[in-house]
Amino acid sequence: MVPATTWARIASRPSLVAYTSVIPVYRLDVSLEYTLDEKKASRSQNEASLREAVDEALNQDQTERDLFLSAVGCTVESAFDDMRLIKKMWHKEKGVQGFHLVQSFAPGEISPELAHQIGMEFADRLLGGKFQAVVSTHLNTKCIHNHIVWNSVSMENGKKYRSNEKTYVTGVRKISDELCVKHRLSVIRTEKSERVSRPYALWLAEQNGTYTWKTPIQKDIEEAIAASLTWKQFLRVLEKQGYTFRFDRKYPTLILPSTGRTVRFKTLGKNYTPEAIQNRILYPKPPHRAGKQTPPASRFLILLGEKPPRRISGLRALYYSYLYKMGALPKKPRYPSFAVRQDIRKLDQRIEQAEFIFKNHIEDRGQLLAIRQKAEDEIAVLLKERQKLYRYQPDSPQIGVLTEQLKKLRHTVKLCRNIETHSIEMEQRLQAAQQEEQQRQEKQAQEEKNKQTRNRENQKRR
Repeated sequence: MVPATTWARIASRPSLVAYTSVIPVYRLDVSLEYTLDEKKASRSQNEASLREAVDEALNQDQTERDLFLSAVGCTVESAFDDMRLIKKMWHKEKGVQGFHLVQSFAPGEISPELAHQIGMEFADRLLGGKFQAVVSTHLNTKCIHNHIVWNSVSMENGKKYRSNEKTYVTGVRKISDELCVKHRLSVIRTEKSERVSRPYALWLAEQNGTYTWKTPIQKDIEEAIAASLTWKQFLRVLEKQGYTFRFDRKYPTLILPSTGRTVRFKTLGKNYTPEAIQNRILYPKPPHRAGKQTPPASRFLILLGEKPPRRISGLRALYYSYLYKMGALPKKPRYPSFAVRQDIRKLDQRIEQAEFIFKNHIEDRGQLLAIRQKAEDEIAVLLKERQKLYRYQPDSPQIGVLTEQLKKLRHTVKLCRNIETHSIEMEQRLQAAQQEEQQRQEKQAQEEKNKQTRNRENQKRR
């Protein structure tokens, strides 16, 4: 069981607004010893009693008025027995017995009547009338808070309520936040909600600082912010790069150059909404100290040296041109191509491939195939040798040496295969970049022509 003091600590946290906490209820035969053992009854142990949870939610001493006691699918007086009856009917008396949620509000922000109304609306939206529940608004702490306890077994179909991290954010937390917005109450944001509301792989990549599909768009926005003093200037800078916008929708969107794909500003992150961007333009942060965030030089740049190589062709020229268009080389393109830069999330992979090509002086895919076949032949020989050692000398240290050699050779084979397929994709992206550049030049020429026409007309009017 979770003691009343624990619930009071959860409910009275002054720094959190509309704080919600869900604890599953497991056992019915709760002893006094378990009740008083705070370590066992803590959240981390995930143990509580359905009977005690219901009693806590309906505690008459903590609820000053009967007005703030309600029940769904059962009665306040017999809530525990009603819930047990549903469990027996569906033969689901084991496992998690129910769930106890605490929803607390900031001191002085809400009235008891409104808090209870929100609690009832919350229970209705979350449970949809399928689970028995009791809702009680407690007034015994500085923070007015709701206790909501519901049966783990549905009275409609006997299915159990599933509670996990994902359903907490997309169900419990989302509904609570929406109700707070509806009633003009404060809403908090946590790292947990930010993480679960996005794909885990994307969240993890952003946390580790690696490239994602958002990176080139975010980089363009960052450069536009740095080059702008007003919101209109910011939009013009992005328009010059081929972006267009839609502000006639519920969520303002960017239309990406060349692809025509639409992306909501808010999808790029909380720092890239129109409101956040305007605020960053008006109140720019001071620049970082020189050298603090200078990334280390990649091995590929060290391999090339300070000056670009001369008289290169084939795959070497392809990779050098591609990395230049991506903006990965010291010398930057005058007009970065979005068609190429959207592949920036694979920059590390492209640099590794380029290192391999330049180190082995590979000009075409024929040479690449020869290197791959040689590595595959060596792998076949080493596998036979290692198989003999496994059979006749299983404790030989030579097995480890052969395994390391096989690992390097297999990586070479994989690298050759990737270069063969990726180089074709890169050629297609460079062609798209060339078309993008041609369209940009044509648009620029047309704008210049229109400008000259307007100037001539103005001179005639004078």
